[in-house]
Amino acid sequence: MANEIKMDVKHSIEALYRKGWTQRRIARELGLHRKTVARQVLRIESEARGDPKCTTVTPGNVEADAQNGDSKCTKVTPGKPGDCGPNLPGKHSQCAPFRAEIERSLEQGLSAQRIYQDLTEEQGFEASYQSVKRFTRSLRKVEPKRFERVECAPGAEMQVDFGTGAWIVGDDGKRKRSWVFRVVLSHSRKGYSEAVFRQDSESFLRCMENAFRSFGGVPQTVVIDNLKAAVIKADWYDPELHPKLRDFAAHYNVVILPTKPYHPQHKGKVERGVAYVKDNALKGRTFTSLAAENAFLLEWEHQVADQRIHGTTRRQVGALFEQSERPALGLLAPTIFPCYREGRRKVQRDCFVEVAKSYYQAPPEYVGRALWVRWDGRTVRLFNHRMDEVAVHARVNPGVFSRRPGSKETGSYKVQQSKGWLLKEAQGIGYWCGQWAESLLMQRGAEAIRPLMGLRAMTKKHSGKLIDTACEQALTYGAFRLRDLRRLIEQGPEKPQEIFEFMTEHTLIRDLSEYQDVIGSTPQPKETT
Repeated sequence: MANEIKMDVKHSIEALYRKGWTQRRIARELGLHRKTVARQVLRIESEARGDPKCTTVTPGNVEADAQNGDSKCTKVTPGKPGDCGPNLPGKHSQCAPFRAEIERSLEQGLSAQRIYQDLTEEQGFEASYQSVKRFTRSLRKVEPKRFERVECAPGAEMQVDFGTGAWIVGDDGKRKRSWVFRVVLSHSRKGYSEAVFRQDSESFLRCMENAFRSFGGVPQTVVIDNLKAAVIKADWYDPELHPKLRDFAAHYNVVILPTKPYHPQHKGKVERGVAYVKDNALKGRTFTSLAAENAFLLEWEHQVADQRIHGTTRRQVGALFEQSERPALGLLAPTIFPCYREGRRKVQRDCFVEVAKSYYQAPPEYVGRALWVRWDGRTVRLFNHRMDEVAVHARVNPGVFSRRPGSKETGSYKVQQSKGWLLKEAQGIGYWCGQWAESLLMQRGAEAIRPLMGLRAMTKKHSGKLIDTACEQALTYGAFRLRDLRRLIEQGPEKPQEIFEFMTEHTLIRDLSEYQDVIGSTPQPKETT
């Protein structure tokens, strides 16, 4: 696009030309190029003739300049319709003969590279790719869209946005960039600024709540950007807000309206307000802490921003706010918005979700699905996609599993049971089961957990009396394997040993007196001295 000269320069060229100065003399006196002066002179003559046609500037000789010894001055000649714009000075584009083909290709959505390839192969085009690129860029130029200015009634709208803040330099010399949360009331342009380190949901809501408290009331609507801390899915017709933001809006009885994606003009007042804070308040400044930056911003709002005469309203910002806007704001909520954290959590196959390294049980029908979880220092609440509460738990320490009251135990949860509970279950089967379980724990330690679980599972197939008898036999043999119990149960209980009576009289049994006679007749060995 050709550079436009200032209006006072145009007036100077016109005045000197009407005095009879030559174009070269005007260019030399004003420090301009001869073609620039020629273009302005041509416009002056065209306006005088009432000629609507565009004109071109071509090298030539002018009699008046020739008289002054200038043989290479410029000559202004009428041009053809359509030769205006970038074609006034310089040579024409080598793509001009192929304009129709290029326009058809652009309508089909072809890129400049593809158009250049087609022209080279099909039309014998010999110029460079950059020539095609410049020509297509000029054809793609469209007239700027017209936007309607929207002015709001007092208390009707508030616009919100984030911008980069000042550097925070600590005692150790490390620098950290802050973010500035900026709020502007659309009627009076009254603003509120607060510096934060993060653009998360908690910081966003707390800053907006502080703005309400600073204004002393709540507007009817709040226009926000599609930042991730507030909008889950950007959609001009039906945006999906974070559940926490929806609860915040209900708490303060305000309507949240996200802008259309990539349309900053929908919140132009705060866009300019952010730039005003960055350029006027924070540019070139550093602070030792976030609190120091916020204290400076609070003082700057009262002493500078509120005292200025706004360029659009032509009123003092602070005075207009006090007179018109503050009385129109809605009432504040009696309490501040509850402080809690939230996020999506997937329900694992054991029916538990993880929150801050602890585990909380959800209803079994939500296994494999995502739930919204909200937690604070005391409770953890689980919500489905309709934001219906499905479970509530008290906060537990990291690594602890919290089960729903009255929920049925599942096999995956029994793995976490203590040894004392399993020992108590074994003792409930029978006395010898309890003795066998105690001996098993003494011998195998932590490895005894699963055999004890298997002992309890045997009650689903066998009677407690049969299991207790098998444990008694296992204790007799010193068998402390679960497979030994299974084998003893399959064999059944052992039969009691039969007691036989000894015979006292039989033909083969001699009388004891006969053995005594034999012993007495046996010679005794002599004693040696």
